[in-house]
Amino acid sequence: MSFRNFKMVDYVVYGRGAFNQLDEILAPRRKGEAPMIFFVDQYFEHNSTFLARVPLRGKDKVVIIDVTHEPKTTYVDQLRDELTAEFGTVSGIIGIGGGSVMDMAKAVSLMMTNPGSSADYQGWDLVKQAGVYKAGIPTISGTGAEVSRTTVLTGPVRKLGMNSDFTPFDQIVLDPELISTVPAQQRFYTAMDCFIHCVESLTGTYLNTFSQSYGEKAQDLCEEIFLHQSAWSPESDEKLMMASYAGGMSIAYSQVGVAHAVSYGLSYLLGTKHGIGNCIVFDKLEEFYPEGVVKFKKMVDLHRIEIPQGITKGLSDADFEKMMDVSMGLAPLWENALGKNWQEQMTRERLRALYERL
Repeated sequence: MSFRNFKMVDYVVYGRGAFNQLDEILAPRRKGEAPMIFFVDQYFEHNSTFLARVPLRGKDKVVIIDVTHEPKTTYVDQLRDELTAEFGTVSGIIGIGGGSVMDMAKAVSLMMTNPGSSADYQGWDLVKQAGVYKAGIPTISGTGAEVSRTTVLTGPVRKLGMNSDFTPFDQIVLDPELISTVPAQQRFYTAMDCFIHCVESLTGTYLNTFSQSYGEKAQDLCEEIFLHQSAWSPESDEKLMMASYAGGMSIAYSQVGVAHAVSYGLSYLLGTKHGIGNCIVFDKLEEFYPEGVVKFKKMVDLHRIEIPQGITKGLSDADFEKMMDVSMGLAPLWENALGKNWQEQMTRERLRALYERL
C-alpha cells in the first residue's frame, strides 16, 4: 500500500501580537535588493494604522488585492507580469488577508518561477518548480488556506486549485488580534467553511485517524464558539484561528465533499464567494449530512445569520449545465462523499434538482 507523503507549512508562529515579529522573520529570507511584495486585502486599503505596521524595507511594495471576486487565473498572471516587469525578481510574496489573498500569494509565488499561465497548472501535481518564498498571515479565519496544498483559482474552463507540494506556505503567522475586527456576518460565513469541511471530512470515505484527530478538534472548537455561546470574545478569536488551522490539516490527508463540490459550480457561474456559497448549499444537504445540517441551522438561528435563498431561480438550462460540468469535474470530492460508485448515485438529474433548490 502506498501512503501519501504530503508537504506541510515549514514554519508556524502563533500568538497575540505575533504579527510584530514579521520584519525579524523575513530578514533572513531577503535576497539582495530584490523586494518583498506584500499582498494586502482590500479590506485594509484605507486603514493607514494597519498598513503602517507592514515592515517595508528598500524596494518593498504593498499591493492591494481586489477580493470582489474569488481569485482568477487572469489576475494571477497579470500580477506576475507586473512584478516581473517592475522588479525582474522578488525575494518573496507575503499574503495578508482572507483565503482569497492567501491563495493569490501562493499562486503568484509559484508563477514567478513556472512558465506559461496559471490556468496550465489547475489540477493535481502539475507545478514543477518551487515558487519564490511565500508567507501567509490570515486576518479572517475558517478557510484553512493558511495550511492547504492548494490555491483555488477560477480559470477560463474550470474552478480548480493548483494542488501541489510546492503550494504550501514557507511560513504562516497566526495572530488572533488580526481577526478581531471581522464583521459578524462575514466571520460566520468563513467560519462555516471550516465547520462544513470538517463535517465532510469526518463522514467521508477517505477518513483516517490523522484526519479524524484534527477534524474532530476543529469541529468541537466551531461548536464551542457558535453553538454554545452567542456573544463574541477574544477567546473566540483564538479558538476560531486554531479551528481553521486544524480544519485545514484535517483535509490535507482526506478530502471535502458535496457542499464544496456543488458550491464550486455556483462560484464559477455566479461568482458566489466560497464561504457564503458553502452555507447556501449546506443548508439544503440534510440527505447527505443530517447531523451536521441540524447543528448548522441551530448556529444560523443563534447568531441571527441570513442565508440567501433562491439564487438559482431564472437560470437557463445552459447555466445549469455549466454548473454541473464544473461540479462533476471534482471527482475526488464526490468519491469521498459517496464512494467509488458516486457517478451512479449523483446523476446529472439529481445534481440539477439540488441546484434548483438553492
